Amino acid sequence: MKNLTDMLRQAQGMQQRLQDIQAELAAREIEGRAGGGLVRVMLDGKGALKRLWIDPSLFKPEEATVVEDLVVAAHAEAKARMESAAQEAMSKLADGLPLPPGFKLPL
Repeated sequence: MKNLTDMLRQAQGMQQRLQDIQAELAAREIEGRAGGGLVRVMLDGKGALKRLWIDPSLFKPEEATVVEDLVVAAHAEAKARMESAAQEAMSKLADGLPLPPGFKLPL
């Protein structure tokens, strides 16, 4: 019975660490850039677009499609970086736990 009690305590501790990591990730801001920095976006830790910067040199009517594509690309980069940071944080949490191969913790 002692093993079961220890496992429950370990699970509770892991749950608290998971909540701490989720709160830390939610508080982060990640920037994505496109077009050599002509377009930049800032996402919060949940992937929501918080800020957008567009270099004034891009404000030409014939460049509208290019600017739109750059905004999408910058957002995609920032979101990918956020997901990578979340995955890295979760792998640190799982270090040392006897998890089956391929098992992923939820985030």
